[in-house]
This record gives sequence, structure tokens and C-alpha cells, in this order.
Amino acid sequence: MPPSTLIPTHPKVQTVTTTEGMRDSLTPLVEMVTNTVPSPNSKRAYRAALVEFLAWLKDSGYTGLNAAAINAYVEHLRQSGRSKSAINQQLAAIRKLAEQAAVNGLLGQIEAWGIAKIKNEKQRGRVVGHWLEPAQAEHLIREPLRLAQQEEISHLKALRDRAILSVMIGAGLRRSEVAQLSFTHLQQREGRWVFANLVGKGEKPRTFGIPEWVKQAIDAWTGAARLRRGRVFRALNKGLHPRLSGAVKTKLGYITDGNLSDQAIANIVDFYAQQAGIVDNEGAAALTPHDLRRTAASLALKGGATIRQIQAMLGHESITTTEKYLEPMMSLKQGAADFIQIEIEL
Repeated sequence: MPPSTLIPTHPKVQTVTTTEGMRDSLTPLVEMVTNTVPSPNSKRAYRAALVEFLAWLKDSGYTGLNAAAINAYVEHLRQSGRSKSAINQQLAAIRKLAEQAAVNGLLGQIEAWGIAKIKNEKQRGRVVGHWLEPAQAEHLIREPLRLAQQEEISHLKALRDRAILSVMIGAGLRRSEVAQLSFTHLQQREGRWVFANLVGKGEKPRTFGIPEWVKQAIDAWTGAARLRRGRVFRALNKGLHPRLSGAVKTKLGYITDGNLSDQAIANIVDFYAQQAGIVDNEGAAALTPHDLRRTAASLALKGGATIRQIQAMLGHESITTTEKYLEPMMSLKQGAADFIQIEIEL
């Protein structure tokens, strides 16, 4: 029999004895958890993970937060074919859920401790990501204007999307940083253009120089869109003669501010990857926003940048992180197998 609920009565979270009331009783905790993480990406990932977990919990027969339920859920994820990294991401969100439940007096310390002690899935080795060669990167950046010349997209959209791809490939920005980029970040220092005080992961600001061609791509877009303040990248109405969308009500019922979301940035990368033929065997895009960040690091390394310079551009807290980031690119350039000196006729 599944264990009984371990969550005491609370004004917002009521004790329940049936699985039918489980989801509603724990839902307020989701907001408590997401409010503890600063990154919009983390908020979205944690919320999605917890909504999925609570839906499973409702149908599982377990009526409370406890180690037995969590272990059963992990086994469910394994059986459904989830990767170890995906399972560990789910566990991180659930641990936060238990932590917040305990802090707010909704879960006993012993039960919370039991959930905290559940170990991550062990991951052996590292999956190598994807990055573009210089010619591929140039081809991808040119793709928006090619489509505009064929009248498949508007010229204004082409200028915007070319600028987005340029800042990702030429400056290594995360998709959330692209979405948050504003005119206040574009400054001149030491006689050159820089992204100044750009706040990224971990709320840590960084300032670094950008290539002239990246600034020119930004200028072409902002000039055509007549933008001078606020966010650099904005949403557009659909069609061959679009305008800035401004504040609009979405299908989900909320009003957007006219700025691009980081998911919209991901959709743009996906679209142009397919247009440029960067696809997998099933025809799906084989390129992610983070792959463009890897591409920026790879191109900088090949161009002669030091690891310290690449660290400053990417905004890594530790240079060890940057070294791990670059290791696949460096090892593939010349690996141990290249030193095996035998000859054989084939």
C-alpha cells in the first residue's frame, strides 16, 4: 500500500487522503520553488519538471512527498527511456520542492532529509556537443538574407534574425542573454564596441569586446526597425511587410511586451538550421542555441584567443569550466590515435 500523506494541514496546502486531491494540494509549492531560482530558464525547467511529477504522483497512488514515492518516480523515468541527465534535472527540482515544503512547515525534516539523500543517476563520460566550422557558421548567418531575396521572409525579419545569429556566433551569448540584450549593453570602451555589464547565468555581469561585423549586423536591424532604446530584439507581426508587434494578447491569455522570449530565440535557430541543411537523419534541426555558443568558443580558439579571453566572453565563473568546454575541440584536432605510426595496405 502506498504511504499516507506526510504533509500537514496548512492554509494553502491541505492534507489529503485521496490521490484525486494530491495535485491541487501541492500546486502552491511549485511557485515557492520557482521563486527560489533567479534564471528564467531554470524557472521554466523547474516548473515543467514539477508539473510532470505532480501529475504522475496523482495517478500513482502515493499521497505524499517521501523517499519511496520519489524512488518510484525515478524508476518510472528510467522505464520511459529518460536520459540520466534528464532524470537528474527532475531530481533537482523535486529536492527543491521538498526543501521549500520543509522551510514552510509543510513537510517533516526527516522526510525532507530522506528526499535530499536520494542520489543522482551516475553519468559516465560526457556527450560531445555540436559546433560549426567557419564556413558553416558563415553560411548560417547569410541564410536569412537569402530567404528574404527569395521573398520567403521579409527583409526586416531577415535583418533581425541575421543579427540574432551574429551575436550568438560572434559573441557566444546564451539565448536568454540574447533575449535580454538592451541598448544599454552596447557601449564603447577603449575605442571599440563592447557588451557592457551583461548579466548572465548566476546573475554575474561581464563586459567584453565584440567583432565589428556583429555591431554592423545589430545596426542594420535596429536602423531598419527604428529602435534606439529598450530591448534590441523585438517580435514582429507575420507577413512579408511586418511591423514591430508591440504589446499583444497571446493565446494563453497574457499580454506580451513585444520583446522576443528566449524560446523564440531557440525557434529562430531551429528554423535556420533546417533551412541551411544542418539536420539529423530524420530531417530535424541538428543545432541548438547552445551549439552556437560552442561554435563561438571553437572559432575563438581557432583564431588564437587564449582560454582566459574565452572565459571572459562566455562568462564562466571558473576557468576549469572553460577548459572542459574546449577540451573536445582541442582533443579532436589532434588525438592519441594520430600518433599511432603503422602502415597497412588496404
